[in-house]
Amino acid sequence: MKNERPTFPQKAVVTAGMPYSNKNLHFGHVGGMFVHADIFARFLRDRIGKENVIFLSGTDCYGSPILESYRKLKEEGYEGSIEDYVTANHESQKKTLEDYGISLDFFGASALGEAGEIHRQMSAEIFQKLYRNGYIEKLSVPQFYDQELGVFLNGRQVTGRCPIPGCSSERAYADECSLGHQFLPAELINPVSSLSGARPVLREVENWYFALESCIDMMKEYTDFLRKDTNTRKYQLETVGEFLKKPMLHVPKKYVEDAQELVKRLPGHRPIDQEKKNSIAFEFETLEDRDKAKAVLDGMGIHYTSGKTLVPFRLSGNVEWGVAFPDCEDLRDLTFWVWPESLWAPISFTRAYLRQIGAEEDLAKWWGDDEAEVYQFIGEDNIYFYAIAQTGLFTGLQAPRGTKPDMAKVRLSHIIANRHLLYLDAKASSSSERKPPMADELLDYYTKDQLRMHFMSLGLSSKSVSFRPQALLGEEEQNGMDMVLKDGNLITNVFNRLIRSCFYAVQKHYAGKIPAGEADGKIRDMARKAVLEYERHMYHQEFHRISYVLDDFIREVNKHWVNQIKLADSQGDDALRRQVVADCFYACKVMAILVHPIAPEGCEKFREYMNIGDILWNWDYILEPISFYTGDLARHGLKVLEPREDFFKKHERQLGQDG
Repeated sequence: MKNERPTFPQKAVVTAGMPYSNKNLHFGHVGGMFVHADIFARFLRDRIGKENVIFLSGTDCYGSPILESYRKLKEEGYEGSIEDYVTANHESQKKTLEDYGISLDFFGASALGEAGEIHRQMSAEIFQKLYRNGYIEKLSVPQFYDQELGVFLNGRQVTGRCPIPGCSSERAYADECSLGHQFLPAELINPVSSLSGARPVLREVENWYFALESCIDMMKEYTDFLRKDTNTRKYQLETVGEFLKKPMLHVPKKYVEDAQELVKRLPGHRPIDQEKKNSIAFEFETLEDRDKAKAVLDGMGIHYTSGKTLVPFRLSGNVEWGVAFPDCEDLRDLTFWVWPESLWAPISFTRAYLRQIGAEEDLAKWWGDDEAEVYQFIGEDNIYFYAIAQTGLFTGLQAPRGTKPDMAKVRLSHIIANRHLLYLDAKASSSSERKPPMADELLDYYTKDQLRMHFMSLGLSSKSVSFRPQALLGEEEQNGMDMVLKDGNLITNVFNRLIRSCFYAVQKHYAGKIPAGEADGKIRDMARKAVLEYERHMYHQEFHRISYVLDDFIREVNKHWVNQIKLADSQGDDALRRQVVADCFYACKVMAILVHPIAPEGCEKFREYMNIGDILWNWDYILEPISFYTGDLARHGLKVLEPREDFFKKHERQLGQDG
């Protein structure tokens, strides 16, 4: 076992990806991301001090998905404004997160109140900085137009099939699919207007773009740095790496009658004929060369698909419901595309929070300071935006185009991408045949602590996992143990029983006071091992491994209690009983600190009954004896624990059930 303790930053911002304002939260929002972010934020508060941590998120208010949902709702008779619609969903999301114990310091809304005003100001500032640094380009790109209705279509008003080879997305929109792949509108396969059902045409529209394709060399260097020098998840880096290839076209061999003639007609490229594949890949130096090649292939009637690569990242659009874009050159009356402005929304929210507490001038101490770290929890579908587009944007804010930044010194976020939390082995989607349960619905059957323990244990850092809440399934679908209850039982049964046994023992035998004496060396070694492993796994955000550490530690100490107390009672050995009580109170103290980020209310109740202040949660003292907090144990009384009083409760629907 390694004894080195990891180093954490002096200050930390923790963010959880923002849900769209056209929906309430389903279980995947909470269980797939928010619970993990909250556990980590709570841990950091204990580890480095709560005054040194800001945990925030918010409702993503703008963009075509919200506008399209609002349009459909209006058709059904909704009479409120779009601001009313967004506000209602924002408040609903906020309540759900509170019900799950998500301890956000700030939950903003990008279109509402002071946070919205700050976000609009921040958006203009960021555009102007990127423009001065040379990363902004004006491009004329085709946009879908519905000829039957005479209107341009926003991104979500066009559906089709993703053109990226191997993509398994069930749905693609104008320039991105549901898995986050980016492409140009002209590449969408079989486009259909959701307004008229007709096939839309493409018309040229000028917009502002960030020159993301110019960042490919910088991105490769940064990815290499992350791979060698950080704990960034490997699958996340592999996903990023797929986009850091030169522009490519894939042509099925069956469409190529004369390969040599085709090679002559294409602009400068490198053909890659892979014997075991059914297509030939053509690699180009620039996107311009690739686009010229597309024109050649179109003219020859040859089918092709585009490979993943970096393309210009759109900043502006003409969606009415959006952050107003600064008028610049000859482009007027544009709005920000929702994805870029949502990437800097956490900075806007940090500024809004700091303004609330009278410390707005400290923004740079949280974003961009060597002593601070920003941890951003996201779902894997959003890796392209947070780990690629955001890396380019934020680097562009710090280094003018044409310079070669030292990527080890550029201040960027630590991205933590979780894999999919599936529902009954399928990707959770509100558009799927089997609707995933809403987060609120689960709380009718399980406590938030049971759900938090379960979601933490699923191992989303490395694989997609299916969620099967037995309480919501029919008898024919129920199979085996309810894993939510199994994972929750560690605290609702084992840990809860151990704490109660300790309290009842001192009340019965020692006048409500813990016997003096140091915990046995074996128990202290066990605690130290658990602390070091837990802290290391938390540093790597490997939450499922934390559940293993807790399970081993809690069950081993519980076994120690059961066996030794039984022996003490059978032999009438009070000295042994005193030692066992001292052992297990010390272990419970350490356990409570470790469980505190996961199930805080029960742990706070333990602290209260121990008559110890908040100093209990300070990790600087986690291995200290209980007398460190209480002074003379002979003078320190515990709060009386009444019969059948629980620290970690079960849901009322579960009372009377076998654990």
